[in-house]
Amino acid sequence: MATYLKQATPPAEADLRAVRDTVTEILERVRTDGLAAVREYSRRFDGWDPPSFKVGDEEIAAARSKLAPEVLASLEFAHAQIRRFAELQRDSMLEFEEETLPGVILGQKHIPIANVGAYVPSGKYPMLMSAQMSILTAKVAGVSRVVGCAPPFEGRGVYPEVLWSMHLAGADEVWAVGGVQALAMLAFGVEGLAPVDLIAGPGNMYVAEAKRQLFGQVGIDLLAGPTEILIVADGSADPEVLAADLLGQAEHGPTSPAVLVTTSAAVGEATLAEVERQLPLLPSAEVLRESWGALGEVIVVAGRDEAAAVADRYAPEHLEVHAADADWYADRLSNYGTLCVGEEATITFSDKAIGTNHTLPTGRAARYTGGLWVGKFLKTVTYQRCTRAGALEIAPHAALLSDAELMPGHARSARVREEKYRR
Repeated sequence: MATYLKQATPPAEADLRAVRDTVTEILERVRTDGLAAVREYSRRFDGWDPPSFKVGDEEIAAARSKLAPEVLASLEFAHAQIRRFAELQRDSMLEFEEETLPGVILGQKHIPIANVGAYVPSGKYPMLMSAQMSILTAKVAGVSRVVGCAPPFEGRGVYPEVLWSMHLAGADEVWAVGGVQALAMLAFGVEGLAPVDLIAGPGNMYVAEAKRQLFGQVGIDLLAGPTEILIVADGSADPEVLAADLLGQAEHGPTSPAVLVTTSAAVGEATLAEVERQLPLLPSAEVLRESWGALGEVIVVAGRDEAAAVADRYAPEHLEVHAADADWYADRLSNYGTLCVGEEATITFSDKAIGTNHTLPTGRAARYTGGLWVGKFLKTVTYQRCTRAGALEIAPHAALLSDAELMPGHARSARVREEKYRR
C-alpha cells in the first residue's frame, strides 16, 4: 500500500464561469467587430496598440540581431532535431490502395490541412520552443499556410527570441496579438488576415477555454492545462537529479503538479531534503515554494508493479523513469504524454531540444490521447472505386442493410445500380 511522505493539498476547484463568460464576450466581439475589437482588447489586456499587428520583415531581422550567437546556434540545433523527428513521424504514415474484392478498390491517403494558426504563449515565460513544436511540425506535415500569433512581451512587441523562432520554424505570417483575441482573430479572420482551419498551441486557462468554444468553427490540437511531471524511481536513483527534475517542471507555475513515486523510502526522504536544499538557490524560488508546497508529492510504494499502477492512474503529461530496470517500466506503462527512460533522459531535453513534441495531454487526458504530432495537421481520408462487377458484389448487401435500417432511399441507390449492371 502506498505511503505519502508528502501529499498534495490542491486548492478548491475554481469557479470557471467568469472565465467562460469573458471568453464568450471576446469571441463574439471579434467575430462581429473584427480588428477594431482585437485592438480594443489588446490595449486593455496587453497595453499594446501598434499601427499594425502584423509583424514585418524588418522587425524579424531586428529580433535576430538581438539574439546571442550561442542562443541562435542552440535554437538551430533544436530546430533540426524537431524537424527530423516530425519527418520520421510523417514517413511512418502510410498511404495504400488495395483491391479488397474483385473489382473493389479501397484506399487511404493523407492530405495536409490548408491553413493553420499557431499560438505561441509568452506570458510568464517567453516560450520560444513552442513555435517550433507547432509551426515547424505543421510545415513538415505539408501545411501551405501557417499563421503564428504571440502576445507582446511587456508591451514591447513579440519577444525577440520567440519572434525569430517563429520565423525559423517557417511561419508564413506573424501577428503580435495575444490571448483570446488572437484565437478569435485566427478563427474568424479580420482585415488583412484570412481565417485558419485549425488552431494549435498551449496557453493559459483563457486560451484553453477559447479553444474549447471555437472547436467546430475550427479544429484544435488538444486542450492542455497546467504542465505536470511524475517520476518513478527505485533505490538506485539519484535524489539530487530527481529533485532538479521535479523543480524544473514545478517552475512553470503554482498549478503545476510534481510527483515522485518511489520503491525506496530512503530515496523519497533524500529527495525531499534535496528539494529543500535546491529550491532557495533558484531565481524562481517564489513560484516553486507555492507549486511544490501545494502540489508536490512523494509516494513510497511496495514494488515496481504498484509503482507502474500508480503512474498509470495519474496518467501524467511528463513521465520519467529512474530505475535500474527502466526498460521493464517502459514495456508496461501506458498512460503518459511523453516518457523519459533512464536518468540520462529528462523532460527538459524533450521540452527544449531533443526532437519530440512538447505540446502534450494534461489533467489525465493521457488515458485517451497522445500529444501534438505531425499527423494532427493531416487529414487521413479514404476513397473507393468499383468496377461494375465489384458494384454487383456489394450492391445486394448494401441494399439489404439499408432496408434493415429503414432507409429505402439508400436501398434504392444500391438497387438501381444492380438493376442497371445486370442488364
